[in-house]
Amino acid sequence: MSQEIHGTYSSEPGEPAESAEPEATRRAADEAESSRASRGWWDRNADEYQSDHGGFLGDDRFVWGPEGLDEAEAGLLGPASSLKGLDVLEIGAGAAQCSRWLAAQGARPVALDLSHRQLQHALRIGEGLPLVEADAGRLPFRDGSFDLACSAYGAVPFVADPVRVFREVHRVLRPGGRWVFSVTHPIRWAFPDEPGPEGLSVAASYFDRVPYVEQDESGDAVYVEHHRTLGDRVRDVVAGGFRLVDLVEPEWPAWNDQEWGGWSPLRGNLIPGTAIFVCERD
Repeated sequence: MSQEIHGTYSSEPGEPAESAEPEATRRAADEAESSRASRGWWDRNADEYQSDHGGFLGDDRFVWGPEGLDEAEAGLLGPASSLKGLDVLEIGAGAAQCSRWLAAQGARPVALDLSHRQLQHALRIGEGLPLVEADAGRLPFRDGSFDLACSAYGAVPFVADPVRVFREVHRVLRPGGRWVFSVTHPIRWAFPDEPGPEGLSVAASYFDRVPYVEQDESGDAVYVEHHRTLGDRVRDVVAGGFRLVDLVEPEWPAWNDQEWGGWSPLRGNLIPGTAIFVCERD
């Protein structure tokens, strides 16, 4: 699962973090700039991300978001017993924790990520999974290669053209294939990204679709995230050729007392933090 964590970063693994913070702004960012920023950001921050969140994600769990909804419990891809022998593509796989869980169920997963450093962490955790470094908008697979596709906070929030990604997923899925992806719940864009009480008051328009960008001193984007309303997401799914089967908004469980960026028990008990779209290819 890939998710945003902002802060200082190192240009190479093991180097001290730089002191200069990027400038946060809202401005246009096209497909090329978004992709370039995402690759660089995740390569720089993969070590910190896995260090901070690896314990929660585990080595072989399939977690849909900070709430802790587990695929073993949710069965959004189908019953675990039905996954045996299926070809599954995980997009934005990070260190491939979800793919490792799928493999344990007898599936044949392929873990794809834009970040080379994230995939190095996948190798650190354990070898044996097919790992592919590629852009989600240009999937390097033949038509009809997979039975299922999934993404837990990977790729979709960071691309300028989600319909292009969805059409690519549609292309590589076999008829009847299921595509399930999770993103930050769109309502969260109206609130400050803070876990405490300051994150409970509306501070921006929910309908403002201008991307969130962090840029360096030269004005080049080093992090980009794109906002789509809930209706936008549904329309994108349909435009990508899919039928929306379910929209899951996980509730915050009593056992989860952790904070993760702007996700927290306080906010999670009041407003949704994650939206999971369950789609099928006819």
